Order: sequence, then structure tokens, then C-alpha cells
Amino acid sequence: MPKSKVRKKADYTPSPANRTAVKVKAGPSPVWYVAIMLGFMLAGLVWLIVYYLAAEHIGFMNDLNAWNFLIGFGLMVVGLVMTMRWR
Repeated sequence: MPKSKVRKKADYTPSPANRTAVKVKAGPSPVWYVAIMLGFMLAGLVWLIVYYLAAEHIGFMNDLNAWNFLIGFGLMVVGLVMTMRWR
């Protein structure tokens, strides 16, 4: 039986032109940034908890109905988006 020919592939080497150094403005985030980030997340959580427990007793919150979910989750999403810039 004849032996099959083996093809050799060239090893992949990235071109040096594609590898440019990027300077990162490093350094930890300031304390106030972390506090605001966590504050948004906790404010959204507190908003939803208060809505579930006491919406009948709070007039403006009762009038908002399902918009309370948008407000609560919106606050939490703002805090979550802020985590992408946190160092």
C-alpha cells in the first residue's frame, strides 16, 4: 500500500507590525469611585426591597407600579457598568 504524503504547515508567527505597545494609565481607582459604584448597586437593591415591602404605604412609589423595577435594576446596572473602569 502506498504511503501518504505528509504536508508540512508553516508555524504561525504574528507579524511584528501588529504588536504595538499600548500605554495604560495605570493606578488604582480612587476611593470615591468605588464608594459611588457600590452606592449605586446598593441603592438599586434597597429601592427594590422597599418597593416589595412598603409600596402600598409610599404614595409616589405606588404610583410608579412596574417602573420601580426599571429604576431599581437601572441603578444596579449603572454600578455594574462602573465596575468596568474600576482598577
